[in-house]
Amino acid sequence: MDISKRKLPIGIQTFEKIREEGYIYVDKTEYVHRLVQSGTQYFLSRPRRFGKSLFLSTLRAYFEGKRELFEGLEIAELEKDDPDAWQEYPVFYIDFNKKNFKADGAIEEVLEEHLKGWESIYGTEYSSEPQDARFRYLLEKANKITGKEAVILVDEYDKSLLEAGDSERIEHNKAVFKGFFSTLKSYDRYIKFVFITGVTKFSKVSIFSDLNQLKDISLVRDYSGICGITEDEMKDTFMPEIDALAREDGINADECIGKLRKMYDGYRFSYNAEGVYNPFSLLNALQDKNYGMYWFSTGTPTFLIEKLKESSFDPKCITEGELYANENVLTDYRYDNTDPVPLFYQTGYLTIKDYDKKYRSYQLDYPNDEVRYGFLESLAPMFLHNEKTGNPLDIRAFGIDIEKGDTDSLRDRFTALFSRLPYPADERIVEQNFQNVIYIVFMLLGQFTMTEIHSAKGRADVTVETDDYVYIFEFKRDGSADEALKQIEDMGYAKPYAADKRTLIKVGVNFDSKERTIDGWEAVM
Repeated sequence: MDISKRKLPIGIQTFEKIREEGYIYVDKTEYVHRLVQSGTQYFLSRPRRFGKSLFLSTLRAYFEGKRELFEGLEIAELEKDDPDAWQEYPVFYIDFNKKNFKADGAIEEVLEEHLKGWESIYGTEYSSEPQDARFRYLLEKANKITGKEAVILVDEYDKSLLEAGDSERIEHNKAVFKGFFSTLKSYDRYIKFVFITGVTKFSKVSIFSDLNQLKDISLVRDYSGICGITEDEMKDTFMPEIDALAREDGINADECIGKLRKMYDGYRFSYNAEGVYNPFSLLNALQDKNYGMYWFSTGTPTFLIEKLKESSFDPKCITEGELYANENVLTDYRYDNTDPVPLFYQTGYLTIKDYDKKYRSYQLDYPNDEVRYGFLESLAPMFLHNEKTGNPLDIRAFGIDIEKGDTDSLRDRFTALFSRLPYPADERIVEQNFQNVIYIVFMLLGQFTMTEIHSAKGRADVTVETDDYVYIFEFKRDGSADEALKQIEDMGYAKPYAADKRTLIKVGVNFDSKERTIDGWEAVM
């Protein structure tokens, strides 16, 4: 098959464009049918670039009665005998994606643009009234003109809050949003269907207090695959591209799928649901024939790093399987909340891995390698000074030293990193930053080696395995390298590798917290 003629819909968020111009479409129309048959007003939270806008565009085409666009798709079969299907309704589509909300009056400008467009269709009698009154009038007028109830679709409602820049503007935008959309409840007799999307759910800041009729499907298993791409969907739709990537990589298709799964799969929006792939990264990888960090590179999470700085959150608890949160935490975000976990989850940097039924708590973890390694790399400047030129954490150089068995160079690299630690008066922060630097270095080395980081007694701090070497690291603070080596011996950390043919290297390290440097490093074979 000539895959050069197959058009992948990267960055295309318009259902009509995809269908009319021959782009490949992953069929999500069964969800449209399910939503319409099951209820009338919904809210959905998903990370950015996950297909929310495309799904809203699909809903728009459906409610505009554009049946021809759905030929051959699942919904066409599901509704072939339904006499009420494919009717045309007045659609009020509000897109908050395209505006810079750090400017005063930005949210009013977005609403004004939409109101003027609707008034050109349904009448301008109330165009001098406040925006919320004009919206109510338009719903009434549309009903009188068409004889149909309105469909209201709101895309990325929270962009006006997440990107407002300061608390005063956030409060202003909240008030405008609440006043405008309170109509959705009081005017429900004029409304057929509502669907609101966003990254977060501001449930405790009164945004949705007047919209408690909305059904939140963000954690509902039946809708876990509404955005994103399941592995079955990937195999059914993109096998020609997978085969091409496999050939480029010199592996077979199954091995290629395994690498794609490790890199881009793993998002779960219900504890018992199938995982989904990040669609933006997956499509880019298939088109470029490269396993790149596409989603992460489109938006460095500086606001998340700022949240970490404000909190006492320990990033190590993620990979140690100790991060749990209940449903109220996952579905709530408040800009003044110093706990970064809700924002981490809702923005896609954490996902559901398991569920503790007894305590009704979700276990959270990084969804995949793209997020894990991208996020860890972005953490490094938080713990290291950046005043010196160059990259403070060249993980490739660490990897090369590990592969070569060059422990002297490793010592020099760790010494250079520790010299960048800040100098706070609080000794607890010194200890935390020291531990975090070790954690980040070895976690990032996991891209290239088999690396395990331990905190439990009875195991060394870190073990690293390559084709030729096995390293056992023990780190001390304000002790000695000899003490670290003695612990490796006394605790028998090396016993599991007694029959291993690779060279075993035991490394004892001591960090002097007053001098902020390594004052002891012993490596023995």
